[in-house]
Amino acid sequence: MSSTLELQTFRKKLDHLVSRKTFILDNREKTEKKRRSLQRLSLIIEKALLISQQVAKLTQEELEFQISALVTNALESIFPDPYTFRVQFEIKRGRTEAVMAFLRGDEELNPLTATGGGCVDVASFALRLSSYLIAGNKLPPIMILDEPFRFVSADYQEAVADLLNEMSDRLGVQFILVTHEESLKDGNVIEM
Repeated sequence: MSSTLELQTFRKKLDHLVSRKTFILDNREKTEKKRRSLQRLSLIIEKALLISQQVAKLTQEELEFQISALVTNALESIFPDPYTFRVQFEIKRGRTEAVMAFLRGDEELNPLTATGGGCVDVASFALRLSSYLIAGNKLPPIMILDEPFRFVSADYQEAVADLLNEMSDRLGVQFILVTHEESLKDGNVIEM
């Protein structure tokens, strides 16, 4: 009887081990299928990331061109010997940053330290305008500016007024300025 009991106990342990082996093999197969599925998903995500990086790079290159051209054109419309403006997007600390510079010939100048304030004022206005244009129809066609050309010398104020009028007409944007410059006021100005 003791041997029968031992045999039954052994049989139970064996059945338990066999069912455990079957469970482990089934789990192994499911895990392997899941691993292959995740591997395929990982490849798809890598391809999508590569595509999105390429699209971002092309978009940044187009923005670099458009913004640089707009600011340079604004500078050219005001100053007789203007700087060329350049913006480049760079990845720093895992984020995209815009690096801006004025160029005169092959010389690169920091806009905030190596140029006069009038050039910076005009470039700043053009950058605001480019931001408005990039936003598309998401913003109302109004820009409120507080003394945007305060450092532009009196010799160039008339050219600034012409630029404002042209941009207003061309883009359908109304500019509301806080300014002390009489030359920036025209017939469409409401004084307060």
